[in-house]
Amino acid sequence: MLDAQIIHLKNYMEEHRLDQPTANIHPLFFNSRKEKFTRAGINHILHKYMDMARKADNTLIPDKASCHSFRHSKAMHLLQAGVNLVYIRDILGHVSVQTTEIYARADSRQKRKALENAYVDINPDEEPVWTKNENLISWLKRF
Repeated sequence: MLDAQIIHLKNYMEEHRLDQPTANIHPLFFNSRKEKFTRAGINHILHKYMDMARKADNTLIPDKASCHSFRHSKAMHLLQAGVNLVYIRDILGHVSVQTTEIYARADSRQKRKALENAYVDINPDEEPVWTKNENLISWLKRF
């Protein structure tokens, strides 16, 4: 997969003459004026292709999607694939790993909710008895 990405990137750079020494003044990915993308520019491109995909099959793309939702989805996929939060932080450009931990907490909640929904018949309606056992709770915290 990485080899294919490298080939595409090299082709892109050759096509836009970004492999020339004089091209270092331009960003790798740019708009029609060879300027770096803006949020508005990225959103324009995203919505253009979402509209095209919906015309082909309106079930492909949800009604509401944004750059942030794609970014969030990618972060969750990386986390679920076992990628370290520090690397995800760097990819997302977060200053602090604490910001990135939001994805880890969201993932834990999603897993719990999925399990609870899958096992409705064994999900207790009331708090389990063991949660009131101070000795057990104390031992588990030290464990």
